[in-house]
Amino acid sequence: MRWLRSGPGRRQVQHDPGRRQELLLDLRQRFGAHAQGRFAEQADAVVPLLLDDDGLAVAAAVLHEFADAAHAQLLADVAELNRRTGHGPVVDRRNYRPLWQAAGPHLRWPLFGLPGGLHPYVQVTAAATAIGTHARRAVRVTDPYPVLTHLLEILDLTLTGWEFARVRVDTDAAALAERLISAARDLRSAMAEPPPLPPPVREWMRRRITIDVHDSAANRILGAFDPGRMMREALLA
Repeated sequence: MRWLRSGPGRRQVQHDPGRRQELLLDLRQRFGAHAQGRFAEQADAVVPLLLDDDGLAVAAAVLHEFADAAHAQLLADVAELNRRTGHGPVVDRRNYRPLWQAAGPHLRWPLFGLPGGLHPYVQVTAAATAIGTHARRAVRVTDPYPVLTHLLEILDLTLTGWEFARVRVDTDAAALAERLISAARDLRSAMAEPPPLPPPVREWMRRRITIDVHDSAANRILGAFDPGRMMREALLA
């Protein structure tokens, strides 16, 4: 797998594919929507499992698998839309916003119920946290470029869901977005030559939109979240 190799300038990493497979299976079986415990508590329990070299490689694999599965789901939805109507918009992984602007009412927000059992508010939130917490090690253990791409791709899908799919923004959703942004910041800082920011990030940076954040366990508003402001402060520093 490309994101697990060691390249020039990276210290040699002791590979243990068996342990990584066991850890990934453990994350699927013990955590997620089927497990007991609030999502935030589960995510906090997963993070310590991902902080060594094998764990960071698994965190990168979680982000890769989740982004690929969400993309595949959107491709299937657009193909079905094209079959019914004779027209399907373009699915661009670097910028999902135009797709949702054109066909949002006909699409399913693809972050829940994906094959593989990975949950955005549990395994994905924990993976982003681990990558951000040990970004300097992550750039040596993984190929950071696809990891950064997947972080920002999942962030794009998260925010388009808020804007176009009427996803209720609760504390779990806000935590996912915050940790994706923070991880992208830390990973870019650890990279020798970080790539340009993708179009949806630049679009949000130009906007000033405050979103109400609801209590995950009750029908009340706890505060507000401005994704564009956080991105400007985190990614333009």
